[in-house]
Amino acid sequence: MKTSAVILAAGKGTRMGSDLAKVLHPLAGKSLVAHVLDHCQAAQIDEMICVIGHQREAVAAEVEPRGARCVIQEEQLGTGHAVMMAEAAASGETVLVLCGDAPLVGGDLLHAVLKQHEASGAAATAVAAHVPDPTGYGRMVLDEEGLLQAIVEQRDCSPEQAAITLINSGVFAFKRELLFLLLHELRPENAQGEYYLTDVVKMLATKGEKVGLVIHDEPSELLGINTPQHLAEAEAYLAKA
Repeated sequence: MKTSAVILAAGKGTRMGSDLAKVLHPLAGKSLVAHVLDHCQAAQIDEMICVIGHQREAVAAEVEPRGARCVIQEEQLGTGHAVMMAEAAASGETVLVLCGDAPLVGGDLLHAVLKQHEASGAAATAVAAHVPDPTGYGRMVLDEEGLLQAIVEQRDCSPEQAAITLINSGVFAFKRELLFLLLHELRPENAQGEYYLTDVVKMLATKGEKVGLVIHDEPSELLGINTPQHLAEAEAYLAKA
């Protein structure tokens, strides 16, 4: 089954305290987004599509020689909007969505997620992890049977949801047809006024579609780089690996 990886790489990354686009920051000798592309190739993903925006020329110059095709997100209106920009370019029956600032999500994990997703016949499969401090992450809301019902972003959490320690990694596999059908139904009804990709999970669950869940036992590998401190943590993790 053909797989398209859609890599979200349009953001500015203001918390990095640098003029450089976030995904271009170096980690262990190559850019954050280069790590992501290398992991996609290790997982033998058929096509890679980078959604670019901020410093698009520089990001395109980094990713295109590595085999990725670029699509442009003119306005950064959220993760759902970003993936929508890749609709025409993504031709695989399975669409794997990744964050361009999460360089430690390895090829073995991507391969395992795709294998489970395709074997289960799920409409979507999400990757999560238990962490001691979930601050800043979307929370995975499970039903009584342990099935994923919704992903709630930090700013939209109730006090009960904020206490959940199972967090969203930003890694998803979707059936292509259902993904883009529901993306067109998204509405920006949240604290940020953005189109959240995570809302597609709730829509699928509401429609009775199966949503799979992979709980990864090494949460450090799911780290998204948002600050210089995160970058230092990733450097330290790779130095120990």
